[in-house]
This record gives sequence, structure tokens and C-alpha cells, in this order.
Amino acid sequence: MPAQTVEKWDIFEAAFEGPSEGNPYLDVAFDAVFRHKAREIRVPGFYDGEGTYRLRFMPETEGDWTFETRSKTPALNGKTGSFSVTAPSEGNHGPVRVRNKFHFAYADGKPFLSFGTTCYAWTHQPLEEQEKTLETLAKTGFNKIRMGVFPKDYPYNTNEALHDVYEVVNGKRDFDKPNYDSFRHFETQIGRLRDLGIEADVIMFHPYDRWGYCDMSEEQDYRFVAYIAARFAAYRNLWWALANEYDFMIDTKPMERWDRFFQILEEDDPYRHLKSIHNGHADANYDHRKPWVSHTCIQNPNVKNTQVWRNTWGKPVINDEPEYEGDIIQCWGNLTPEELTHRFWITMMRGGYAGHGETYSHPDDLLWWAKGGVLHGEAWKRIAFLRQVLEEDVQNGFEPIGPENLWPWHRISGAKDGDTTIIYFGEHQPVIWTLGLPKVDGNYQLDLIDVWNMTITPLEKVKAPENHPIRHGEIMRPREPDAAFAVELPRRPYLAVRCRKLS
Repeated sequence: MPAQTVEKWDIFEAAFEGPSEGNPYLDVAFDAVFRHKAREIRVPGFYDGEGTYRLRFMPETEGDWTFETRSKTPALNGKTGSFSVTAPSEGNHGPVRVRNKFHFAYADGKPFLSFGTTCYAWTHQPLEEQEKTLETLAKTGFNKIRMGVFPKDYPYNTNEALHDVYEVVNGKRDFDKPNYDSFRHFETQIGRLRDLGIEADVIMFHPYDRWGYCDMSEEQDYRFVAYIAARFAAYRNLWWALANEYDFMIDTKPMERWDRFFQILEEDDPYRHLKSIHNGHADANYDHRKPWVSHTCIQNPNVKNTQVWRNTWGKPVINDEPEYEGDIIQCWGNLTPEELTHRFWITMMRGGYAGHGETYSHPDDLLWWAKGGVLHGEAWKRIAFLRQVLEEDVQNGFEPIGPENLWPWHRISGAKDGDTTIIYFGEHQPVIWTLGLPKVDGNYQLDLIDVWNMTITPLEKVKAPENHPIRHGEIMRPREPDAAFAVELPRRPYLAVRCRKLS
């Protein structure tokens, strides 16, 4: 039996000594074939500096495995090894996959409801700030974070990065010579997020750059994507985000190059981690119907279109930028916490997922959305409450119930999973409600959810009001009975009703 063991969905790593002269990043290639019974998986290796080469593998099947390396470099060819894969430990549910077309689940079947936040350049800040970020994340309900491999140059984020991602040679950054310390640090933070139960949504490219990373050649771009695929893919909490606002780079990285980035990941990530690409302009969405895209990652403030986006692309919708809570001058960064909470609820009740960001002015430009650190706002608490509410009942993913069952659905939002229906009224404040409630009387638990005050209180059934004709266009038409009963509501906004069928 192999002496070395690793648990399912964890990382097996093997290191080898090889040539260090010249530029191994350019000149040396190797991979390995991992075998379990009749199954074979190709895994690319990578150079880690100082003559060290590594293989990382995330096993998805328990039992005994072997591997053998392949390379034109004799020192890296024909290396063999074996290891045994044991059952996953508590809390290890594997990587997240698409499930039920519009939703997600871990590899072991546990539903995953995406409640993400954005800290673009947190891994490029001073180490003490990074520790604050991790401490903050441990106290919130976020289970995904968007973060860039490259540092960012933008208002509120003009400080120098902790590491150069590529070496500076004679005063000029050499994109053929990675700074391996930078990559080691980045992957260490991916691992620490994993240990907190947080998915790392890793952004490969973005346009906000003063270091020249945006200007790498086509060949250098492709080599970079292949390198981080070989280096990071074995982390089970990894998601691939090809870009933040790819359309702002379309002049230097044309569409066919973005397509090729996806294809490199298809070739070099044997675990098929989730893959997306993010737009800048609201009308500049990538064609998310392409087969290599697993889910849509967009920014758009018009969250009531969530169901339309689902229908258009036929994939899970994550609106990672429905605008941010904050008070900065940029209009996308000065929502009230009530409004961001409201947009989360609308998005979730229309079958999608939303992302958080916080941009409150700070004398030292320590904005969460850019640098992490600590949170100053209020929406994050309500987002954690929403996650708690939905995770109590999620089975397959909450599906929107409009427009056929919740007219006028363009105003009111609602979703259903199994025997649980939730209707969110948002800015509306009816004192009595029937639409979307069961049409057949029975044993139901009814609750009033105050999404801002984070309270849940029981509701009682009341007699449904007499049905009246309603105006549809210019024609008055009668309605069928809305429901077998109604609920009475207090006259205030940001409320929801939850209806659970009891046995």
C-alpha cells in the first residue's frame, strides 16, 4: 500500500529537481499521467524557481493512485510515484459545480448558494492588512470572494503592490520571468480562504494597470494562463474568472484571445473548475452560451432582469456587481445599505445570485472593494441573514415563480424550492396579499421576514379578499381566485412572506 495518503479533493504534491540554467519558465515543459484502475488523467506540471518543479493533483476518487511524468527534459521524464486517497474530512465538500442548470452544488451534492464579495487587490496589500481581511471574512456570511492575480491601479488603490508578479530586470518588468514569491503568496491565500470555507474567484486580467501587465504579448498571455492553471487548479475552492471588465481591454486582447484563454483552461485544468468572464459596459456581455462558460458573471444594476438573463443564456446568473454600498463620488459606489440588500433579495428571488462590494470613503483609501481590511457598512449583515434564511430550505435551488404565478412579476419577486415559497415585496407595502400563495388550503407555516431588521415572525391565515377585475393593458378582465387564503402585512417596505408546507 502506498505510504503517502491524501484525502479526497485535497492536494497531492510531488516536487522534482531539474535544470535551473537559462529560463525554465520558457524552455522546460513536463506533465504527468495519474492513474486509478482504468482511469487516466493528464496533469501539467510547473516550474517554481531555483531548479524546483512541481506537480499538484486534486484526486476525486478514493483508492490507490500512481503517476508517471513525461518530459523532453531527461531529469523530469519517467518519474513515478504512488499514493492513497482517503475519505474527505468534515467540511471538505469538494469543488463547486453547476447543478440543476441554474444553480450550484459542491461535488458531494451539498447545495451551494453563492454569496460573494469583492476585494480586488487584497492579496497585494501589506501583510497586516491581509490578516485583517481574513479575520473579517471569518465573521461574515460570504462564501466567495473575487480577487485578482495582478495588482490594481485605480482611484483609492494607487499604492505599490506587495510583490511584482514578474521580475524587474534593469528597471523593466520581464514578462518571461515570473516572480515565484508572488505566486507562492497568492496560492497560500487561496488555501487560507479554502480553510474558511470561501471560494476564491480568481480574476486573471483587468484593465486597471500601470505596470504593463495589460500589455503582455499574445504568447505571454497564453503562457500565463497555462501557468496558473498548472499551479492553482488543484485547489478545490478555485473558480476561474477570465477578466474583470474584459470589454475595456478588447483593443489589446481581441475576442478570439478570450476564447483561447477558455480553451487553455479546458485543456490544462483536469477538474473543470467553474469558468466565467465579466463585462464592463452593461450591453457588452460576452456570449455566455459558449460551451466553455459555466455561468454568467455580469455587472448590471437592473436586477429585475435576472430571470430574463437566465432565459437568454440558460446558465446560472451571478450579478457580481449590482453596484456597491458606499459613499464615494462614483455613482456605482454610493448605494445605501438598504438598496444593496434590496437588490440581493430581488436577484435571489428571481433565480440568480448577487455579489457584494463596499466603498466607503477612508482617509487612507482603505476601501473593502479594493483592499479588503475591515467592513464599515451594514448590508453584509443582512446578506448573511438572507443566506441563513435560504439555506434553511434549499434543496435544488430557488426557482422564480413569476410571471405566471406572481403577476405583476415585474414589480414583486418570488421563488420556490421544494415546499417552500418566498415572496419579496421590496419597495411595495401591501397590507394584504394572496398572489403566489397556495390555491389549495392545507397545513402551512407562514412567516413574515423583515429583511432589514433581520426578524422572522409568524403570520396567520386570513380570508382572501373578494376578487376584482384588474386592468391588463386597456382591457378589463376577471381573475381566477388568487389563493385559498391571504396574509395581512404591516405597512412598510422591505418585507417578505415565507410559506412552508407542513406534513
